[in-house]
Amino acid sequence: MAEPLCSAGGAVYRSRDPVRNLRLRVRIRRVTSAGPLLPQVPLPLAGPELPGLAGRAATPEGAGPSAAGARRPPEEEEEEEEEEEAAEVGWQEKLFSQFEVDLYQNESACQTPLDRQYREEILKLEKTGGRKNNRIFTYTDHDRFTNLEEHCQKVTDSDHEVPSYLAERMANVRRRRQDRRPVEASSLKSKIITWEPSEEFKKNSHVINTPVQTMYIMADLGPYGKLGHREYEHVLCTVKVDSNGVITVKPDFTGARGAYRIEQDGEKREVWKYTIENASVRVQPEEEEREQRVFTDLYARHKEYLSGLVGSEFEMTLPGTLRLFVNGEIVSAQGYEYDNLYVHFFVELPSQWSSPAFQQLSGVTQTCATKTMGWDKVAHFCYPFTLDMFFTQGDESEDSLPQWPVLYFEVLSLDFWQRYRVEGYGSLVLPASPGIHMLTTPTWRPVELGTVAELRRFFIGGSPELEDITYARIPSTFKGERLSRFGFRTETTGSVTFRLYCLQQSKAFLETSALRQRMQSVLDRLGGFSQQSSVYSVLEAFQRARRRMQEARQSLPQDLISTSASSVHPPQEP
Repeated sequence: MAEPLCSAGGAVYRSRDPVRNLRLRVRIRRVTSAGPLLPQVPLPLAGPELPGLAGRAATPEGAGPSAAGARRPPEEEEEEEEEEEAAEVGWQEKLFSQFEVDLYQNESACQTPLDRQYREEILKLEKTGGRKNNRIFTYTDHDRFTNLEEHCQKVTDSDHEVPSYLAERMANVRRRRQDRRPVEASSLKSKIITWEPSEEFKKNSHVINTPVQTMYIMADLGPYGKLGHREYEHVLCTVKVDSNGVITVKPDFTGARGAYRIEQDGEKREVWKYTIENASVRVQPEEEEREQRVFTDLYARHKEYLSGLVGSEFEMTLPGTLRLFVNGEIVSAQGYEYDNLYVHFFVELPSQWSSPAFQQLSGVTQTCATKTMGWDKVAHFCYPFTLDMFFTQGDESEDSLPQWPVLYFEVLSLDFWQRYRVEGYGSLVLPASPGIHMLTTPTWRPVELGTVAELRRFFIGGSPELEDITYARIPSTFKGERLSRFGFRTETTGSVTFRLYCLQQSKAFLETSALRQRMQSVLDRLGGFSQQSSVYSVLEAFQRARRRMQEARQSLPQDLISTSASSVHPPQEP
């Protein structure tokens, strides 16, 4: 309805002061033009717009006249002020309109406690000389007008707009107020779960919304002798404040940009201008400095409180020790024959590796039904586990790389009679580099030849199993040089997906490596794994090539070695 001279949009402010200190100064005046109205000129259906014509109901000051009538140009137009009123309004300060004064005079119209309170305040005003305002009044957050305005929010400027089903449903949800009473701690402990929630509880708790308080500054633009009619009420300014200290003012403060303009329809086409100013008392420099000191002290105390909760001592490992911390998750299993899958896993620690006494190195997931996704049946476990392990450097490990822990697992299925079948075995070497790792490991299972074995597996549930699950990789009891699995028949099954978050901690990582010319110890090599995970394989290949060269050198005759050396390094002439 109202348009500013420069911009009609609202503005958003953030304030750390209490909102009760907010005050607005509103000034409204009625102006009439000395120039007569000219006959209406129809607008062309096509082509450029004629100068001096505009089709807006509310126009900025100095703009052309509306389409209902044409005035003289702005430089030839003279304005005369007929009436002016100013009011200074505080936050949620109630200024009664003439309509409310007439309404609450009748005691039978007061139906709610708020109505009776307003009646008492109006009677007190009459005893003290009456109200000071005539045209400017306010609607606070508790008035019915605020609820109706929030329920009837329009998206378009069309008069025939029909709200959608979602808009009608959301209109019943009242935004939670800031001044709601806090819930006692005892009631929170006793009512953790509300088994039979009421409709009011659903409206207040099941919709995520920031608590907002609203206030409307209104004006009664009726003619003389007709004040107190609802059809002449117009919204001058809307102020909203949320719990985060964000203040929304629409339209924005006028400042030095000029006044807003309201042009009413009708025969007289009355024109009103009004301004909105921020009348809040500015804080004194001494108070502002004192407030900054208080905030600084508060933040320092809060920082000390958090430091006391966390602690100042950082847990460090012993010298010559590497700590490996793994937060793992068995994400899913896919591609298996039967339903109702679960995974049994455990971690094998090689030599020089240890774990705390409370650390569990094995676990079993829950039984999960599969879901068809594409061509595979997938069971989503999302089973978390935590591993905390330590590697201690020994004298014999100076020239050899450490072996990393291995996670062995088996996938089993459960039938209706609570009988299990082995669906697959697999193993996974924990990553040598820290960070996030998403790994998918294939599995296999041993099989027997013949139809009888498959029938036994289908009806009875029995199937070949491994006595030692470490046979899935290298058996823990194997001590030879070559492992033969001749005659052992297997079948490829599905795969299991793991998500691993690995963290490494060692004092050796604190030492700078910029001044080193070679790696001094095994822990230094482990530090290299954090930057390049392929160092392990490269060094192993180098050691194998070095051993082969040493064996070949030992097998050659000594005279041939000396002859080759002399040919490579000929004696120099004097």
